[in-house]
Amino acid sequence: MSNTDIANNDTLGFIIHDVARMMRWNFERRAHEYNLTRSQWSVLVLLSWENGAQQKRLADIIGVTAITMTGLVDRLERNDWVERRQDPQDRRAKRVFLTDKVEPLIEKIKLVGIEVRESALKGISASERQQLTDLLSRMRANLCAQDADTK
Repeated sequence: MSNTDIANNDTLGFIIHDVARMMRWNFERRAHEYNLTRSQWSVLVLLSWENGAQQKRLADIIGVTAITMTGLVDRLERNDWVERRQDPQDRRAKRVFLTDKVEPLIEKIKLVGIEVRESALKGISASERQQLTDLLSRMRANLCAQDADTK
């Protein structure tokens, strides 16, 4: 890596980080009217994909501590957007479920996500989008394999 790369912030890692940061910022700006934090909408979207996930799994995916996830779920529960239920296979664990009340909000959040993604991908062809997705997926798989090798 040359000094020019560092000065221009053109390294692959920086670009990936910067694009992710900018997409999050754009999403947060557009989703602000719904009075949700990024962490809260992350939980809601994850539950829309895996309703009834264990609270610990949600914390692991989002990358927060168990106590932080407890606070997030507490706030979502106060708004009647989620409910906790005992896990029938593990009495120590709680599963988190979406309520009917949150469904319209999740649809709005998903639309905001689509708008942000389309804005970021403006001028990029369908085949380039697929290639980008494929390459990033391979990078993720490589890093996951490395992580598994170190355990």
